[in-house]
Amino acid sequence: MTAPVLAIKNAKLAYGENVLWANLNLEVMPHEFIAIIGANGSGKTSLLRAILGQEKLNDGSIELNQKPIHHGSRSIGYIPQHRTVDAATPVRAKDLLRMGLDGHRFGPSFGSKKAAARVKYILGCIDGFKIADKKVGDLSGGELQRLRVGQAVIGEPDLILADEPLSALDLAQQKTIADLLDQERQEHNAAVLFVTHDVNPILSMVDRVLYLANGKFKIGTPDEVLRSDVLSELYGTPVDVLRNQGRIVVVGTQEHDHHDHEEWS
Repeated sequence: MTAPVLAIKNAKLAYGENVLWANLNLEVMPHEFIAIIGANGSGKTSLLRAILGQEKLNDGSIELNQKPIHHGSRSIGYIPQHRTVDAATPVRAKDLLRMGLDGHRFGPSFGSKKAAARVKYILGCIDGFKIADKKVGDLSGGELQRLRVGQAVIGEPDLILADEPLSALDLAQQKTIADLLDQERQEHNAAVLFVTHDVNPILSMVDRVLYLANGKFKIGTPDEVLRSDVLSELYGTPVDVLRNQGRIVVVGTQEHDHHDHEEWS
């Protein structure tokens, strides 16, 4: 039997009386691609932070490769939400990628030829040759986001945590990045947890969906979770799930329309 890359057992996270989720059980296998969807404030990013060892659970446990998680694991590649970088940052794009290989590693580093080949390969995957010698502070939002994705996958991690990685990207760039993550999980046995408000760009890759709302959750295939009856139960109010030409649109009541995820179009 193949062991899970990630095992979340009876996990609970709350801030005071605000319970984000409780009794969460999830095993993520090698190659598996899981989309994490939910309203703003439902605990999607907090879940990633807990897996990274940056957020302490109120109850339960999280194991990575059958061992308790610890902060700074090299087995995890992390793509944070889009944020700006100080324009004075002197590091070049290709140097930042190289740091993703051995920039915070103790002991022997990757051989220079092997590292250079890997950096070149990832630059090609993220359409990054034109930005390789640019300073990170001079990159556009889309260029920087592509670079962050490259830095997360360059070390061939066992688990990739992606927090809205397609933000700030146009449709063509979204496809480039989604395809890269899909390729990484196929070629290197990586599992992917992908937080998103728009499931459509990755729908063909998704094995399961974890949907968080109102302190509750549902886990299953897209067809099992992204249904009107399931989401209506989660929100406690009527929610319609429409499918049109392979795309999914979720339409909630006026009370919930302010949530970004309520309309994937």
